[in-house]
Amino acid sequence: MARTTDGDGTPVPQRLLAAATRLFADQGYDRTSVQEIVEAAGVTKGALYHYFGSKDDLLHEVYARMLRVQQERLDAIADADAPVERRVRDAAADVVVTTIDNLDDASIFFRSMHHLGAEKNKQVRAERRRYHERFRALIEEGQKSGVFSTATPADLVVDYHFGSVHHLSTWYRPDGPLTPQQVADHLADLLLRALRP
Repeated sequence: MARTTDGDGTPVPQRLLAAATRLFADQGYDRTSVQEIVEAAGVTKGALYHYFGSKDDLLHEVYARMLRVQQERLDAIADADAPVERRVRDAAADVVVTTIDNLDDASIFFRSMHHLGAEKNKQVRAERRRYHERFRALIEEGQKSGVFSTATPADLVVDYHFGSVHHLSTWYRPDGPLTPQQVADHLADLLLRALRP
């Protein structure tokens, strides 16, 4: 039976994910072996396969854990009792901050998504679509109520914002001049300026 925690109480699945994330970010998914992951995590291959069926499953979970957090936060923002403009701004800023907070996960995913098997790829696309649809529904709510311009289709507005988010890993640096919240505020303000009638 695989141990579920190490000496400091860290569960084995989290240790495996932390090791995989570090290695995938440093050397790429395709150049990282299962052996390197288990050695970095201090577990056996049997422990890895007990929790994750394959390296592919680890890659999927690296991204899925970030997307779960983002979806929960978006749902809370979208359901809040606040004006739609405030909820859109909060949602637009939140996805930037949570992406920067999980920059390795995001960059690994966008570099390595093509390595996922067909079923996992389909699952991730469905999860991302659900997130984008909830975000789009906020834009549409603002457009229908006259708060936002209808000149640009909501789909294009969403693609515009998420295009910026998906490229954060190529240019954002933690030691740069802007904090994650400052970047988030700037991008959210740009989005809102583009939406105003």
